[in-house]
Amino acid sequence: MSGTERAKLESSADIFGEVTGGAAGPLVLVLYSREYCHLCHDMHAQVEALQRDHAFELRIVDVDTDPALEERFGELVPVLMHGALELARYRLDASSLDVYLRARGAAGG
Repeated sequence: MSGTERAKLESSADIFGEVTGGAAGPLVLVLYSREYCHLCHDMHAQVEALQRDHAFELRIVDVDTDPALEERFGELVPVLMHGALELARYRLDASSLDVYLRARGAAGG
C-alpha cells in the first residue's frame, strides 16, 4: 500500500477516541494494517469499494508506526473497527458490512 493508496495515516492517539461519526460528522471506520500484508491490501480494496454506496470515512493505520499498536495487534491484522467495535479481522464479509453501514444511515456515498 503506497502513500497515495492510503485513505489517511493516523497516530494511535488520534484513533483511540470515539470515531463513530453521526451528527457531528461522517461515520469513521479504522483499518489497522501494515505495508507487507496482502490480506490488509485486500480488505482495504473491499472497504474502499463500499464507499461508492456508503458515506463513511476510512482511516488506514499502519500498526508498525507505533510500538503500542504493534504490541496490541502483533501479526493479527488486518482489523476493521468502528469505534471500539471490531467489524472484521483477516477477511471482510462485505455483505455484512453493507448491512451494518445501512443500519447506521451511511447510505449514499
